Amino acid sequence: MKKIVLALSLAAMGVVSSQAMAQESPWLVRGRVVNISPANDSDPLGGTGASDRITVSKKTIPEFDVTYFFTPNIAAELILTYPQKHDVYLDGANIGTFKHLPPTLSAQYHFAPNSSINPYLGAGVNYTNISQVKLLGGKGGLESNSFGLSLQAGVDFKIDKNWSINIDVKKVQIRSDVTVSGAKVSAVKVDPVLVGLGLGYRF
Repeated sequence: MKKIVLALSLAAMGVVSSQAMAQESPWLVRGRVVNISPANDSDPLGGTGASDRITVSKKTIPEFDVTYFFTPNIAAELILTYPQKHDVYLDGANIGTFKHLPPTLSAQYHFAPNSSINPYLGAGVNYTNISQVKLLGGKGGLESNSFGLSLQAGVDFKIDKNWSINIDVKKVQIRSDVTVSGAKVSAVKVDPVLVGLGLGYRF
């Protein structure tokens, strides 16, 4: 009888220990390759003429993200990268470049955390810093900051208890007024779709 009690006690301790370890390691990190595809929706220049004349180039970038799980289902994700350079076009002609840094923080719901296929949805906020604007030989400008919402959908395919393959899609609001010699001439909704493929590691 004592041996049975001892065995049950050890088993219970093992379960508690495993749960404690899981609670102590709620971190997931990923590296992704992300394609940025801007919406390229712009107001008419000077309030007259055709719209959508100003466009921003597509780009594929490396991205690093960190996810913290508050519960098996609920998590928060922060995506990070370094400033990315984009070309700007007016009616198809290159008029210069700018750089942007777009960290995004999202709250997520993971539908099947114990399954090998775990889809999730997320929503959050984006802050974009726009810098090194070089448009129209120095006469053109953009706002230096943009705040917006973000929506997200993705899925993790577990390889083992630590590693997973990730597919992720985000829609992010990034908007800026366009100026020439200090006067506003248009407003651009970059509002890109970000499609990412990556590898994740759960501690």
